[in-house]
Amino acid sequence: MKFNEYIQYDGIGLANLVKNKEIQSHELLEVAIGRAEQVNPKINAIVIPIYEHALNKAKKHSASSSQFSGVPFLLKDLHQEYAGAPISSGSKSFKNAKYIATENAEIVNRWENAGVITFGMTNSPEFGIKGITEPEAWGSCKNPWNLKHNSGGSSGGSASAIAAGIVPIAGASDGGGSIRIPASYCGLFGLKPSRGRTPWGPQFSEAMHGAAMQHVLSKSVRDSAAMLDAIQGPDQASLFNIQSPSESYLQAMYKSPKKLRIGFSTESPIGTPVSKDAIQAIQHTAKLLESLGHDVEEAKPQIDGMQLAKDFITTWFSQCAYTVNQVKQQLGATDRDFELDTLAIAAFGAKASATDYIHNLNNWGTYVTKMNQYFQQYDLFLLPSTASVAPKNGEVKTPAWQIPILKGLLKVDKAHLLAKGKLVEQLIKNNLQWVPFTQLANITGLPAMSVPLYWNKNNLPLGSQFIAPFGREDLLLQLAAQLEQAQPWNPKYSSIQL
Repeated sequence: MKFNEYIQYDGIGLANLVKNKEIQSHELLEVAIGRAEQVNPKINAIVIPIYEHALNKAKKHSASSSQFSGVPFLLKDLHQEYAGAPISSGSKSFKNAKYIATENAEIVNRWENAGVITFGMTNSPEFGIKGITEPEAWGSCKNPWNLKHNSGGSSGGSASAIAAGIVPIAGASDGGGSIRIPASYCGLFGLKPSRGRTPWGPQFSEAMHGAAMQHVLSKSVRDSAAMLDAIQGPDQASLFNIQSPSESYLQAMYKSPKKLRIGFSTESPIGTPVSKDAIQAIQHTAKLLESLGHDVEEAKPQIDGMQLAKDFITTWFSQCAYTVNQVKQQLGATDRDFELDTLAIAAFGAKASATDYIHNLNNWGTYVTKMNQYFQQYDLFLLPSTASVAPKNGEVKTPAWQIPILKGLLKVDKAHLLAKGKLVEQLIKNNLQWVPFTQLANITGLPAMSVPLYWNKNNLPLGSQFIAPFGREDLLLQLAAQLEQAQPWNPKYSSIQL
C-alpha cells in the first residue's frame, strides 16, 4: 500500500482491509512507520518510538473480528503506560531517570483488545499542564497545517501525528480541554467523555475528581464512536460505575438526531479577547446547523465564568503541586528536573488551604446545577473550542522579564504571593486566554466535542465545541456524524504538504 492510499482510510476502514485479507497488519504498520520517519523530524509528534517491538507484534498478528484489528496506533506520553516501554509524562524527571513502565494502563489494555498495534508515544507538555505542547524534555510539537504554529496541548503529539497522516486515530486525554484544544488547532474530531465513562486504573481511581478523562483523537466520527464502545465502563479501581449506554455508540451514531434546540455563545467566559476566526467559526456552524433543520439561538448558561476559572485553576495548580511532590518521592528528582513554569504552578497550588480546596469543589456542584437548568431549554451548548487558531511556537510562554522574578521568589518560597489578591484574575487570564472555553465541561463532568468545520484564509483550522447533558455522548456523536456528512473534512488532510 502506498501512503496516498493509506491516508484515505480511517481506522475502521484500515481494519476492514485487514479483516478481508486485502492487506496484512505489518504492511499497514510499515506504511505508518515510513510516514513517521518522513515527517516526524519536521513535526516532532512521536517522542518515544517502539517500532521494532511493534513490527514483531504485527508480523504475528492475525486478522480478527476486533473493530480495529491491525490498525497502527500511538499512545500519549502521559498516563498511558505500555509495559516495557519508556514513559516520560513530558518531563525531564522521568526522561532522565530512564523510567520504564512495568504494566499497561487499563485504557491501553482496552485499546489493545480492540486490535490496535501500538508503535510509539506522542509528545505532551510536562504533566499535561499546558494548552500547548512545548516540553523542555522533547521540544515543540509542530502543527502540520503550518509548521510555524503549535499543535496545542496537552494531546498535541497525537493530534499532529493524525493530521500528518501517520495514524488515523491515537490516544489522548482531557483535563481542561486537552482533547478538544489540539482537535481545534489540528482540524480533527475530538470527544471528551462524561465523568467516569473511561478508566484510569490501575494506578489511579480517577483524575482531578473526574474532570480529566481519557479517549482518542481521530479523523472520523465513527472511529471515535467505535473506540468509545471498546473502552467505556469502569475498571477495578473506579470510584463509581457510570450507567452504560443502552446501545453501542457506533450504532447510535448512525441514527439521525431529532430536531435540536442549540444555544450558542462566542463570548469569553473570563472576558478575554475572542478572535474573528473563532466568531466566524461559530457563525458558520450555526448556519450549517440551521440548514440541517436545527434551531439555533444565542444563549449561554448563567454561570460566573471568572469564578469557575478560579475554581478550575485552584484545583489544577493543586494537582500539579501533588504531582511534583509525588515524582520527587518516586524518582528522587530535584527542582532541576522540572520546568520553571511547573515549579511556579506547583508553588501556587501548594499554598492552597484545605478549606479553600473543598470550597472550590463544592462550587463544582453549583455549575452542574446551572448546566442542568440550561439543558431544560436547550439540547446542546455551542461555543468555540479555542479563542483563536493555533498560536505560533514559542508564542505562549512566560515573558523573559518574569523568569528571574519567578526564580527568585521560588528560591525563598514566596512564588505563591503572585497568586494573591487582584493578581489572581490576571494570572487566570494569562493562563487561559487562548483556551477559555473548555474547562466548563471538565468541571461539570459533561461530555463535549470539538468538530472541524472551519478553516481560515491561511488554511488554519478552528473547531466548534458542543457540550451535552451528562451521559449523552450518543447525542454528540449523532450530530457530529450528521455534520461530517453535510461538510466532510476528511479530504482536507490530503492537502497537507510536509
